[in-house]
Amino acid sequence: MDKNKSLIVFQDKKIRRTWFNNEWYFSVVDIIIILTDSPNPTTYWRVLKHREPQLVTICNAFKLPAEDKKLRLTDCVNTENAFRLIQSIPSKKAEPFKRWLAKVGYERVQEIENPELAQKRMKELYKLKGYSDEWIEKRVRGIFVRQELTDEWKKRDVKENKEYAILTNEISKATFDKTVEEYKKFKGLNKENLRDHMDGLELIFTMLGEASTTKIAKSKNAQGFFENKEVAKKGGKIAGDARKKLEIEAGEKIIISENYLKEPESKKRKQLKNKK
Repeated sequence: MDKNKSLIVFQDKKIRRTWFNNEWYFSVVDIIIILTDSPNPTTYWRVLKHREPQLVTICNAFKLPAEDKKLRLTDCVNTENAFRLIQSIPSKKAEPFKRWLAKVGYERVQEIENPELAQKRMKELYKLKGYSDEWIEKRVRGIFVRQELTDEWKKRDVKENKEYAILTNEISKATFDKTVEEYKKFKGLNKENLRDHMDGLELIFTMLGEASTTKIAKSKNAQGFFENKEVAKKGGKIAGDARKKLEIEAGEKIIISENYLKEPESKKRKQLKNKK
């Protein structure tokens, strides 16, 4: 694995990538550079999208480091859709690139078979993004707490996607007095992952709300969406009550508008320590 999570190398050419929803997404423009040697890959991609507009539907936009080192929205594809993209680009390099992609995809298979490897890589990714070890431990733990909750919902006949989102909002509303979207708006976020922009305490109370929901769902054997919705409210309230008590005792708010869009978490942590 490349030392910089944003970069991986194919035949001495770098491809920017990012980790989202448990899989890699690769920069489309970087793939075009490799396959075509085009002097203007951005124009090539624009023309290709115009010729085959269905290609737009296989892309996701993520912020990746540009040549000026700034994060800019970039069209990306996961491994499966990268194969679809390759079909639209005549290139002698198509076959070796496909084999390379298959090998990169195997990393994910290894992670599924060995969760410890997945956790190690996850920590490396956050470290390279500028997060401190203390924050990373909380974030990674929160991911596994969330997984335990969604696994429980799945067993209890809660339908994925829409119903998961509704129940998550119930927990968030009871914990922080804000739905996920309201919280993201409060922090000035758009498509970014809210939890990647929470500080340590926000992550802790998120975990408490979700872990409490999992515990109650098991103890009450909640079945279906509506029973689990009531459980989600109760689990979130446990975390919300604890948050409010801490805010009273500490004399300051836990819910903060700060995010890590401009400055990495570790840098902000140092600034906070220096102020004290």
